[in-house]
Amino acid sequence: MSKIEAFILGVIQGFTEFLPISSTGHLYLGRHLFGLDEAGLLLDTMLHTGTLLAVLVIYKDELLDVLKNPLGKTAKLLVIGTIPAVVVGVLFNDFFDSISKSGLTIGWEFLVTGIILWMADGIRNGRKKMNQITYGDALFIGVFQSAAIMPALSRSGLTIAAALFRKLDRETAAYFSFLLSIPAIAGGVVYKVPELFSGASEVISLGSLMVATVASALCGYVAVVWMIQFLQKKSLKVFAVYVWILGLAVLVLQFTGIF
Repeated sequence: MSKIEAFILGVIQGFTEFLPISSTGHLYLGRHLFGLDEAGLLLDTMLHTGTLLAVLVIYKDELLDVLKNPLGKTAKLLVIGTIPAVVVGVLFNDFFDSISKSGLTIGWEFLVTGIILWMADGIRNGRKKMNQITYGDALFIGVFQSAAIMPALSRSGLTIAAALFRKLDRETAAYFSFLLSIPAIAGGVVYKVPELFSGASEVISLGSLMVATVASALCGYVAVVWMIQFLQKKSLKVFAVYVWILGLAVLVLQFTGIF
């Protein structure tokens, strides 16, 4: 993997992790385009480490508050919202990992993501702020997050949509979605660490890994800040149309044997 390819994949990961269009689905397409289908575990771990660094910087004050008050409401919301993803990940990880590697379902998953985004965008009367989020809201959003273990179901898209369904205002929906991504991304990185040392991971140059990680972190930071501002006044439907077009293109290419 060249440094240019590493940079492009880092940019893809950084933006698509927090835009509601599926980072895993886009990374699969990007690696396939570059002929890097085997560049999976180590590369993905470092790319996700980059986006984790981005949200850690943005949410440093909230995280410090959680550390100082681990039994506070914010900490409890994050735990409750993370439980469904942990349960699904532990019970069905091998099954979903095989689906992710095959890429057979990503076209359909892009289409489903678009449908959910379109439906959620129609909800305009949400008023709940961060201090009004209930534990039931967190669990509901967490269930949607757990569904995003499917490779092209967007984690950010599904959690933002779920938050809108629960009547959070649009800025708070994005804000809580990205805050909830911290334990999800961190858990995913930690879960992969033992396999990295098992000798099963691929060999990629340190320089390429650093380029990919830095690009992912910088683009992730920009994406979080931009998306919170975007959602206040703009429509999610533009993302829905994008993933519909992408999903249909993937299905056509798969059906014709080109992809």
